[in-house]
Amino acid sequence: MQSSICSNIIYIFVSFFIIFTAGEVLILAEPFLRQNIHPTVIVRGYNTALQEALKICEKLAITVDLKDKDLMMKLVQSTVGTKFSSRWNDKMVEMALDAVMTVARSSKDKSTEGLGVVGEVQGSSLSQMEVDLKRYARIEKIPGGEISDCTVLRGVMFNKDTTHSSMRRRIENPRILLLDCPLEYKKGETQTNVEITNDEDWNTMLRMEEEYVENMCAEIIAHKPDIVITEKGVSDLAQHYFAKANITAFRRLRKTDNNRMARAVGATVVSRTDEIQESDIGSQCGLFEMRQIGEETFAFFVECQDPKACTILLRGGSKDVLNEIERNLLDAMQVVRNVVYDPKLLPGGGATEMAVAVGLRRAGETVTAGLLKGPFLAVGEAMEVIPRTLAQNCGVSVIRTITQLRAKHASSTDDSKCYWGINGITGDLADMRELGIWEPMSVKTQTIKTAIESACMILRIDDIVSGSKKSQA
Repeated sequence: MQSSICSNIIYIFVSFFIIFTAGEVLILAEPFLRQNIHPTVIVRGYNTALQEALKICEKLAITVDLKDKDLMMKLVQSTVGTKFSSRWNDKMVEMALDAVMTVARSSKDKSTEGLGVVGEVQGSSLSQMEVDLKRYARIEKIPGGEISDCTVLRGVMFNKDTTHSSMRRRIENPRILLLDCPLEYKKGETQTNVEITNDEDWNTMLRMEEEYVENMCAEIIAHKPDIVITEKGVSDLAQHYFAKANITAFRRLRKTDNNRMARAVGATVVSRTDEIQESDIGSQCGLFEMRQIGEETFAFFVECQDPKACTILLRGGSKDVLNEIERNLLDAMQVVRNVVYDPKLLPGGGATEMAVAVGLRRAGETVTAGLLKGPFLAVGEAMEVIPRTLAQNCGVSVIRTITQLRAKHASSTDDSKCYWGINGITGDLADMRELGIWEPMSVKTQTIKTAIESACMILRIDDIVSGSKKSQA
């Protein structure tokens, strides 16, 4: 629990990292401006320091084995450790990991590659991975029950009942056909007038409508599906034919749910019944059944083989509780997604910032010369604002703590990396590997870029408006 609380404190500071660092960089730019050094020169020095800082982060980062569940759980705990759902911390972390690993897949082969073997994506880059949580990881919030009843379904569920009461409500290993066309006779798009002169014409017209629906149903039944799902309507006559053929049908399913179904069961959404092929039938679902939860009826398609889509079922006492759990879970899922995109971690607790500060001081002797050296070293000094703020909040001696931490990092070499930072609770120096405090490298590097680039943008403004008054001579 201590590790989770401490890690969450670090993430709170990461949220304000850009403000702290950009402000410190601007403060350190004032002496250079007073020396009449042109802002363009200062900005050039800052950008040079930024590139060197990113190289230092790359050297300091550790590569994550996505199969290492313990390390991944420590990382995710930092986002939910002190939030509302912290009482069910292990449950929330496990759900976030399971959901993201289910949805993630390689973009090189979207039809077959997933994260069933997560080691295959170890060296994948951002452009080679697809983790679309918005479309393929749907969160269903159902009031009632206990929070411990929350689960991640390896498949899809939706709030629909069968179109006919006599249709089967439980099928093992079903063959599923997905459609986005109506299973009823076409209605005129504009106003249509039909003149009927005798009874036979009326009967003929009705018979043509019935034959149209019958032909569509015959084309579907010929492929022997167990379940038919369409985004449009299903007429009473079509329901009769399906019930007679022992086929379960669902109608008016949302487009997003239909797409998730296609990805989960390995089916293809078909637009016309005469274009159905055997390869369009989904057969990866292990179990279909209808379940009653509260007063609502839900269709469950679970136990899918390598589903690549999932449904996160949240239970709680009220809607407010469910909304709060959803926010906590989304934070955890975003962290896992970032690590899947770029499986590298940096130590928290101010260890990365101090490593960058010490590294820039070393590089300042050789990388830069002349007027650029001052701004270059100023970026390193500005990075120390994060560990300094941590020490201040813990109530310890800031000068002594920062001096000791700087000495720790200064004594390290490229072969022996230093992961020491500040314990966010006690204020003592600690090895971040032992505390389990890590941050995604993609997040940390982006915050460093944004902080320095924001300061550079402000410096490029011709006249900086200051709120302080000039002292009277």
